Amino acid sequence: MGKFKEMKFDIKLQNHLWFWGGYFILNFLRWGAYFEDYLYSFKSNLVEFSLHIPLVYFNLFFLVPKYVLKSKYTQYALYLVLSLFVVYLLKTSLTYYLISEDIWPEANNEYHPFDINHIIAVCIGELYVLAMASSVYLTLTWLKERERNRELRENQLKIKLKYLKNQMQPHFFFNTLNNLYALSLESSNKVPDVILKLSGLMEYVLYDIQNTKWVPLIKEIDYIQNYIEIEKLRFKNVEVSFNIESNIDVVLVPPLIYISLIENAFKHGGYQNENLKIKINCSITPDQKLDFEILNNFVFSPNLKEKKGIGLQNTKKRLRLLFKDDFVFEQKIKFNFFIIRLQIPITNED
Repeated sequence: MGKFKEMKFDIKLQNHLWFWGGYFILNFLRWGAYFEDYLYSFKSNLVEFSLHIPLVYFNLFFLVPKYVLKSKYTQYALYLVLSLFVVYLLKTSLTYYLISEDIWPEANNEYHPFDINHIIAVCIGELYVLAMASSVYLTLTWLKERERNRELRENQLKIKLKYLKNQMQPHFFFNTLNNLYALSLESSNKVPDVILKLSGLMEYVLYDIQNTKWVPLIKEIDYIQNYIEIEKLRFKNVEVSFNIESNIDVVLVPPLIYISLIENAFKHGGYQNENLKIKINCSITPDQKLDFEILNNFVFSPNLKEKKGIGLQNTKKRLRLLFKDDFVFEQKIKFNFFIIRLQIPITNED
């Protein structure tokens, strides 16, 4: 961990060195060509950059956090003016004693220290460098922070989706084991078939869909059909029809996104003493949406007390995380049929 932090620091320091080095070379060549005196340009830029750099970092790491970010603009302005005055004194003195008594040869006129034009020119030059360097630094910092926040949001999304998916799996297997227990009490010869199909379902959940965001719709339908076969072993009179109206060979869907809808159909119809009829329709709409509809016969009973399941709730949460508002989830009762319709965008690549 310590090496990682050190590496990040070295990369950051390297970026600063590239910026100031490149800016120094650009100024050195520019003013050297302008005056046709590269030695003077080199010396004057050494003086200027020895003052530019401390001023920029003093502003970024002291003045801005202490005053600007706390909305103390008056104090910030006062300290900035004071800093510029100190820089002016240092630059004028160093230029006069180390380079030339002509403290402002760029003006093509002889100026003395503390001339108003010279003070204004030096301060404007420092403000220019201060604004440019600060804007580059703050822009890069903002971009880095935006990327960090994006990664944080993605990690949070993955954690939420993993939690919801893991929560759905125990819920499903709990129901299936209940079915198996009921058959074992009857000493039913269907128990081996249930165990075999349950092992296939567990293989799909534990191995096939781990660490993946999308699975082929065909595999998901196979999983659903195995689940239906298990439920058929428990209920005596079950009629299920599966209608696929479009080519779904390359369509991908979130794993286990439909199983709670199937469970819900058996839950609503399984308490009736008449035949349970379930119809499943799957198609692709003209606007490239995957439409999945489940209908089951339903008789409302006010005396039926059932714990509120988590399957449909988790499905809705997963849909919001995966597709935001770009999905349709409808529930309704029509002609003694309970109908759930789910429509999501087509996905054909992982």
